Amino acid sequence: MSRIRFIAPAAALILAASSAMAAETPDFDYTVDRFADIEVLRYRVPDFENLSLDQKRLVYYLTEAAQWGRDILWDQNYRYNLPLRRMLEAVYTGYKGDRSDEQFRALETYLKQVWFANGIHHHYSMDKFAPAFSREWLQAQVAALPAGDWTPVQAEIMAAIFDPAVAPKRVNQADGQDLILTSANNMYEGVTQAEVEAYYAARKDTTDLTPVSHGLNTRVVKGADGRVHEQIYKLGGRYSDAIAHIVDNLTKAMAYAENDAQRMVIARLIDFYTTGDLKTFDDYSIRWAEDTASQVDFINGFIESYGDPLGMTGSWESIVNFKNIPASARTETLSANAQWFEDHSPVDPRFRKPEVKGVSAKVITAAILAGDAYPATPIGINLPNANWIRAAHGSKSVTLENITQAYDEASHGNGFNEEFVIDAPTRELLDKYLFITDNLHTDLHECLGHGSGRLMPGVDPDALKAHGSSIEEARADLFALYYLADPKLIELGLLDNPDAYKAEYYKYILNGLMTQLMRIEPGKDIEEAHMRNRQLIAAWAYEHGKKDKVIELVKRGGKTYVKINDYRKLRDLFGQLLAEIQRVRSEGDYEAGAALIEKYAVKVDPKLHREVLSRYAHLDIAPYKGFVNPVYRAVTDDNGIITDVTIDYSEDYIPQMLRLGRDYSGLK
Repeated sequence: MSRIRFIAPAAALILAASSAMAAETPDFDYTVDRFADIEVLRYRVPDFENLSLDQKRLVYYLTEAAQWGRDILWDQNYRYNLPLRRMLEAVYTGYKGDRSDEQFRALETYLKQVWFANGIHHHYSMDKFAPAFSREWLQAQVAALPAGDWTPVQAEIMAAIFDPAVAPKRVNQADGQDLILTSANNMYEGVTQAEVEAYYAARKDTTDLTPVSHGLNTRVVKGADGRVHEQIYKLGGRYSDAIAHIVDNLTKAMAYAENDAQRMVIARLIDFYTTGDLKTFDDYSIRWAEDTASQVDFINGFIESYGDPLGMTGSWESIVNFKNIPASARTETLSANAQWFEDHSPVDPRFRKPEVKGVSAKVITAAILAGDAYPATPIGINLPNANWIRAAHGSKSVTLENITQAYDEASHGNGFNEEFVIDAPTRELLDKYLFITDNLHTDLHECLGHGSGRLMPGVDPDALKAHGSSIEEARADLFALYYLADPKLIELGLLDNPDAYKAEYYKYILNGLMTQLMRIEPGKDIEEAHMRNRQLIAAWAYEHGKKDKVIELVKRGGKTYVKINDYRKLRDLFGQLLAEIQRVRSEGDYEAGAALIEKYAVKVDPKLHREVLSRYAHLDIAPYKGFVNPVYRAVTDDNGIITDVTIDYSEDYIPQMLRLGRDYSGLK
């Protein structure tokens, strides 16, 4: 299965309710840019100035390591992404004509889209972008440039940009197709899905109770001799030049580690980058999960597998952060009670963990986003992904509250609630409780949901294959939804009103049944894992609650609205589906999992879809949001020693992207 632990970056998109919970930031301009279907925001890094000098130095070098991995992701996403990006940037910066010209403006929009998606395929739909400028115009601009690394592959690049039949989809999840041959990502070459599955099946030891994450840091290819083999991501291997920069900055960061445990975490990550050995990665992951004392933290490496249609190879990413100590009280309360939640889960007792180990959770302040977490980013993370590590050593969960706050602040007054929420009392409920319940949903999803349950002995963690990501996200979401309505949260002091959970229930069903459809082009199916997960849950609950009219789709003034008549019965439905999803996961029941996905998660009602798109068009809300990073600058003395690190929020989207391409081009 896919080892995915991210909440969708768009999960906070409809936080349209204003929030009394969020800090006041009246003088901070969140919106940076708006183009196509995207809005780019800024986020604040509160309390950075209160870190010690050594903590600032640590953050600085970790952010440098983060930015040097950018090109790895671009290359993983598509084989010609890097020369294509450099060619487009050269055209953009060197253009001598009228920058208000229609062709140039179309190039600018296309380049912004490519930057945002880390390549020529949309970050969510995985479909290739269609340029609004002509091939002839671009060829004329490129002809005026000096030769570059794009020159030897210019024909291939032009075909990738303009020919709809070339690399149409980065990750294909269509049932019944060869997912490797029909996906344009650069994690495989010359192999079929059957060959990849056979290759890894032969390598796996089904009796190994501590299996490595096969394929996590490799590109699988077929050699001239016809044999399938791996190209390993490591120093001296694939991506060596970029990894060398990452290792250099990790080494510098290690000198400012907060304690010996953190110092060893960084050292083991360097060892992994040096050797490419997956056992070393497991050791690093265990040490990282067990380091709960450090205030500054980070992820860095090949982690989440959305970019691989088989859910094995990790896309490169990094997030550097530090603990939000006051806000972490709620996540620490949840983790301290993890065993209670596990014991009272509505799943078959056979699938529960008899002993929950090492669950830690905190609210963090993101300091920088990189790789597959940038510009679009998660709002919550739960790692490590390996099931046996989670069972034996625990896991670490984080909620990125300065990111959710930025989403929330930027969405004020956008008209979403007035257009889609059924009535004033429900809007008032969302206004009062959605921010806290949405954050609690993320906390429960990441802290407890992903860490809950267990596989039965002998079950392959990848048994659910291409459906594993959606099933796993549904499992964690259902766990969070079920417990969000539990009186235990009142008892623990995490909510002050037993009806507060209804705000999240309403938002979730509305999103799953209707509003997330704004991201789907007419006539297309749902393919992204998180969107499938949300429609699966909402559509299943809608169908199975029809007899009692738990959820209704009602018409008012010619518009469709979600009406929830019985929130308690809806919670029961969530519990029933959680029990089945956990069984599917625990037993590795691929057929049952595939049937759920295909019946509830993929197909779109075309009439409702047209209505949602029309109503959104009147609101002019960007379906997708992402971020620019703040810029950190090291202040040094005459000996080159860092005496302070400053933070600057003023850099805009285009300058940031051009600077990254210029200063952090780790691969040639």
